[in-house]
Amino acid sequence: MRNRIQTWLCALLAAGLLLAARPVTATIEILNVSYDVTREFYQDFNQVFAAQWKEKTGDAVVVNQSHGGSSKQAQSVVNGLEADVVTMNQPVDVDVLFSSARLIPQNWAARLPNHSVPYNSTIVFVVRRGNPKNIHQWEDLVQSGVSIIVPNPKTSGNGRYSYLAAWGHALRKSAGDEQQAREFVGKLFAAVPVLDTGGRGATSTFASHGIGDALLTFENEAALVQKTFPDEALEVVVPRDSILAENPVAWVDRNVQRHHTEALSRAYLEYLYSEAGQALAAKYYFRPKSPAALAAFPGRFKAIEFYTVNEIAGGWVKAQKVHFADGGIFDQIYQANK
Repeated sequence: MRNRIQTWLCALLAAGLLLAARPVTATIEILNVSYDVTREFYQDFNQVFAAQWKEKTGDAVVVNQSHGGSSKQAQSVVNGLEADVVTMNQPVDVDVLFSSARLIPQNWAARLPNHSVPYNSTIVFVVRRGNPKNIHQWEDLVQSGVSIIVPNPKTSGNGRYSYLAAWGHALRKSAGDEQQAREFVGKLFAAVPVLDTGGRGATSTFASHGIGDALLTFENEAALVQKTFPDEALEVVVPRDSILAENPVAWVDRNVQRHHTEALSRAYLEYLYSEAGQALAAKYYFRPKSPAALAAFPGRFKAIEFYTVNEIAGGWVKAQKVHFADGGIFDQIYQANK
């Protein structure tokens, strides 16, 4: 009997040692605060990242998402929304986390490759079945009888890029004549019947409610609109020239330190630069930095003559002050055409 008890105790002890030696797994949550039209991409990306993180560390990851107009999202983080990472569509909406709240260091853009920009986009046009208004280039948007849908540049990065794309086109065509650029952008926004606060709202106005002849939006959103509304047979028009939309990312230092998620949050953003992350970006019509990912989708991304915010507006800080601040050029143009 004694031997049987000893054997049983030894078995229990061995089982306890095995359990003690087994690594303790955990479920860790982080919050990605992003702009309006990245929902579908990050839903897919989050699953792929979580699977490889589980395999690498044994820990389960849940990535929560928050989406809205880029500038509104950035202000929400400044006001207390505890993002672990931000994935925005313009550097100014990451800079504000330093300038207004000191949530990140001033040199945040130097912490990841390509100034913390893992992929790019641009502004294209979505038109109705058969392109009845014959819209092919920027000038076609300001012809008589064309109604345009674009989100509000005061609240949406999509709207800012659309505005600056039109401004840049007019500047380049007029050899830098700002008065001609004002007139061109003024005509364009005079044809906008409603200013939604974000890109997804503008998509709904155009595709769900049938308002407007052309939607100005990011290239990835244009592709999604076609997929989501197949019965509408919407068409994407890629102009010969447009703005280069640089989509920066950052982890939010003060929040990740408090949440103890700094290593995970950094790895999450670094995975955007991996071949798997780049391939997913290309799948969702973001223009990847990786040549291999780009080559995997031949013909997907048409050649465009890009101009940058630096080239046509002196950079985002100046653009914000001159064009989008209260009383700036956008307000002057829009109010004059009400």
